[in-house]
Amino acid sequence: MAGIGASCSFLPSRSKLRTTWLQFETHPGRKVSGKSICRRNLKIRADVNYVNAEEAKNLIAVERYAVLDVRDNSQYNRAHIKSSYHVPLFIENQDNDLGTIIKRTVHNNFSGLFFGLPFTKQNPEFVQSVKNQFSPESKLLVVCQEGLRSAAAANKLEEAGFQNIACIMSGLQTVKPGTFDSVGSTELQDAGKAGLVTVQGKISAVLGTVLICAFLFITFFPEQAEKLFQLSPAS
Repeated sequence: MAGIGASCSFLPSRSKLRTTWLQFETHPGRKVSGKSICRRNLKIRADVNYVNAEEAKNLIAVERYAVLDVRDNSQYNRAHIKSSYHVPLFIENQDNDLGTIIKRTVHNNFSGLFFGLPFTKQNPEFVQSVKNQFSPESKLLVVCQEGLRSAAAANKLEEAGFQNIACIMSGLQTVKPGTFDSVGSTELQDAGKAGLVTVQGKISAVLGTVLICAFLFITFFPEQAEKLFQLSPAS
């Protein structure tokens, strides 16, 4: 007899975005007098709890949630929450088949160059790596930069049997400086910025500062500014 599944939802226990599900499973059992006896198991499955930064801070400090960072190595090294565990959901794709080489070349010449994003693939050992460090009853706060990878990772862990999973909505990019104790060369919300976009931003900031200073100089010292213009070579 094939397994039969059914589910029904109840009111959330922690936040409006968390739901507890009851899951019924029917399994074939042994035969008695030519009749098949089935046994039914009742499982309680808790979906992911989506929280904001302040709620996440409370989960860590009060409820002792461990922080699981699923970003790539470059973002994690730029900035991460202190004492967090790092298991990337995506890893750098070093495959050398022709299709991958072409895709990697195109990626590196555009997204990789301008945004500093590595060419990646799903980490096949992600769930097992987490299981090696945590039990299914562990309380885990899963984080990434934008909130997409953490949501996908949390779903994988929930399917693997983890019962206490939380995520920060919209990721670390929305976290205000000083919310968490962090480690790295930049703020948590800026850890996703890299590539030429970052350089362009710095150049724009410098040019903007120069233009503002020039405007203020001309405004408050018009005579000196006029003398400087007269000294400049004619075009």
